[in-house]
Formats: sequence, structure tokens, C-alpha cells
Amino acid sequence: MSGPDISVVIPAYNEEDSIEECLRQTSSVLDSIGLSYEICVVDDASSDRTFARLKGIRKNLPQLRALRLRTNRGQSAALDAGFRHAAGNVVVTMDADLQNDPADIPKLLAATEEYDVVCGVRKNRRDNLVRRGSSRIANCVRNRLTNENIQDVGCSLRAMKREFLVRLKLYDGMHRFLPTLLKMEGAKVTEIPVNHRPRRRGKTKYNIRNRLFRGVRDLIAVRWMRRRWIRYEVEEEI
Repeated sequence: MSGPDISVVIPAYNEEDSIEECLRQTSSVLDSIGLSYEICVVDDASSDRTFARLKGIRKNLPQLRALRLRTNRGQSAALDAGFRHAAGNVVVTMDADLQNDPADIPKLLAATEEYDVVCGVRKNRRDNLVRRGSSRIANCVRNRLTNENIQDVGCSLRAMKREFLVRLKLYDGMHRFLPTLLKMEGAKVTEIPVNHRPRRRGKTKYNIRNRLFRGVRDLIAVRWMRRRWIRYEVEEEI
């Protein structure tokens, strides 16, 4: 039995106030494009009622699949769990806090006709000055040290062909480098502008400490991996 056309993977941690509206908007957009889909929400051991809300929503949204991790393991682990359970030909990722706009999903999918990975670039960001500044600095440092040109590595809204995702082995913090890691697997990557909305519910999980300083060690690891990556092609076999 073949899987759906699209899998939407949404990591969630303490998002009981926003998860229902997030799923309502996302399913409405996906219903309108006429492709089969599933939505896989990975609850990263929330301490609130996020998973209880998911159980209630599941009764009226059969396309929903919900996983709950035993302990809180972070965004990389939640995404990895979602990727392992996703069955769609194209996997879309987005946040549960409603700052990503599901209305952008169709144009991401359209771009996968030409590209393997389509990353969103947040235009007119609705974050405060500290978050915008730390994100800009971190993005510049990552690009300089990894010889990259990704404009907005912090944007969670992406569409990726599953054939490349299944090759990845993610480590803690590596979600910040997904475009680079997928390029190393041979994926053709592009970026397109997407909408960004203010966070109206819940609390942000990131600050300068875990967004910038913690990422330095991960950056060193990716820089090493990129330099040592084995690349070859078999020219002939008899």
C-alpha cells in the first residue's frame, strides 16, 4: 500500500494553546490542494495538555498521527522521530506555534517539482529585536564557517523529498543545519520567501544562549563533517 503524497511533521513542546488552531489551518490548506496527506505531530514530552489535545483532535481528523516521546529530547530528536514515521513522498516541516503560515505550503510543494529541498525565508519577521539580531549573527557565522549561502536556516517551514531525509542520521542540535546536511546527500536546495506571524500563544523555547552559543559546537562538527564527507562516483563496472 502506497503512502500519502505529503507528510507534514510538526514538533511540539507545551503548545496546548496553539496546537488545535495550527492543525485546523494546516488541514484546511491541505484539503484545498487535492493531494493525499498525513500530519504527524511529535509531542516532545510536553508538561502541559498538548498530547491530550491531540487525542481529542484525532477523533475528527483521521489524517492526524501523534507521537509522544517518553522524555524531552529537543527539536532534533522530535524531527527525527517524525521523519522516521512519515510515509509521504514529500515531507513538510513547520512549527506548532502558528508563526509559520500553512498557507505557504502549496508554493513550497510547487517548487519541489524542480528542487529536492525548498526552505522558507521569513520576510518581515515578527520577532523582537533580540531574536532577530541573534538569528542574523548566528546565520552569518554558520554560512561563513560552512561555506554556505542559506539566508534563513532558522526557518522551520520547509518541503523536502523523503528519499533524501531517510539517509540522514540526526544528532542533537543538527536540525539547525538540515539544508547543509541534505546538500551533502546530493539534494538540490533552494529558498523562497514565506510569511511570518507574531507568536500570540505560549512561550518561545529559544534565547541567545541556546540559539547562538550552544550552536558553536554543532557548527564545528558540521564543518568537520563537510570537509571529510566521502564523495565518489562509480565510472564503470564489469
